[in-house]
Amino acid sequence: MAHLFIFGLGYTASRVAARARALGWRVSATGGSGDVAFDDAAAVAGALALASHVLSSVPPADGADPVLARYHHLLAGRWLGYLSSTGVYGDAGGAWVDESAPTGTGRRTARAEADAAWLALGARVFRLPGIYGPGRSAFERITEGKAHRIDLPGQVFSRVHVEDIADGVMAAMTPDAPPGAYNLADDLPASQNAVIEHACSLLGIEPPQMQSLEEANLSPMARGFYAENRRVANGKAKRVFGWNPRYPTYREGLLSCLSPPAAP
Repeated sequence: MAHLFIFGLGYTASRVAARARALGWRVSATGGSGDVAFDDAAAVAGALALASHVLSSVPPADGADPVLARYHHLLAGRWLGYLSSTGVYGDAGGAWVDESAPTGTGRRTARAEADAAWLALGARVFRLPGIYGPGRSAFERITEGKAHRIDLPGQVFSRVHVEDIADGVMAAMTPDAPPGAYNLADDLPASQNAVIEHACSLLGIEPPQMQSLEEANLSPMARGFYAENRRVANGKAKRVFGWNPRYPTYREGLLSCLSPPAAP
């Protein structure tokens, strides 16, 4: 029986765990509702000894990857996966970026270093743009009064539905999917304004007024989000392991968040 061990059972990794369990896999994990404490070295070592596949969704902390810092020596000899970020590409001025684009030039240098370290171990590294899904979408920002429309002409982002990430990770958990970096993004980069406007239309309400970046009074993290402008190409994942997003644009994805599909 295949055995998946997950470092960091959060919003996204929990969807991967659900898919694996539905296929009859044994799954154990740290974080969230996981059954292994990250700091329990003996328990982690025991779980890794049984694992055929290892997936990490743990981001860098204090400039280093916590999983690699503590358990690097236990990871060899099995399928490895890492949930990274398209933030490793930095600002592209709105241009398309694929996996051949340089990394480490943006604001997420620690993430880029972790990304490179997992690649050096022979992992499948999944570079993810803005993640959304049920309970974590434009609808929640709108109802909580946190949605913004920012007057930045030409600003675009890529995004991906959480279930499409789960599909992509599971599709890559085969010997036929070679190690390397893979962008998992939908087919339609778009402005955040377009997403908010469409979500408001589905809710039957008026969108928030347009604001300048200064008027929006965003947090430093949110301002950093708007400091980068790129379109993320997803062709490699499609070619190599046959992944295709079930939610190819934010329109289908948002509609699914209003009526979530049944769990697999």
